[in-house]
Amino acid sequence: MNEDRIAGIVAQWRRERPDLDPDPLLIIGRIQWLAEVLDAALRPPFAEADLGNGEFDVLAALRREGTPYTLTAGQLSQRMLVTTGAVTKRVDRLIARGLVSRSVSDSDARGRVVGLTPAGVALTDRLIEQHLANEAAILRELPDADRRELERLLATLTRIVRS
Repeated sequence: MNEDRIAGIVAQWRRERPDLDPDPLLIIGRIQWLAEVLDAALRPPFAEADLGNGEFDVLAALRREGTPYTLTAGQLSQRMLVTTGAVTKRVDRLIARGLVSRSVSDSDARGRVVGLTPAGVALTDRLIEQHLANEAAILRELPDADRRELERLLATLTRIVRS
């Protein structure tokens, strides 16, 4: 599906149901289509690294924290916008691969923290370079002014959807 196809779908709805306003499809439909296309375009490096959906998010969240690259499951959950159960499953898979570890918290002996291993840091650093290069390539033809406007509009829509 492309932009013209979405416009075509809207035109069909206008013809078949003139009592409805199908214009939201011009935005939401495009966002949904772009999400699928972008996932397909950006997923290969993670798949090649044998990372499941969401596992790179764990690695990246830990790496962004800086040394010593540790967070609790609750903190990971907040940063990744997923449940602690989802975090636990992802962390367990990453522990099995030697990319993260789980240890007792220095500040609370009852708590546990998840941390990147040296292998996890190295993989994350390699993949984030690839990922950002791939994202930049996708956006290359978008002029800077349009890019800033799109950033602004998407931030506004994000705030509206969250409220």
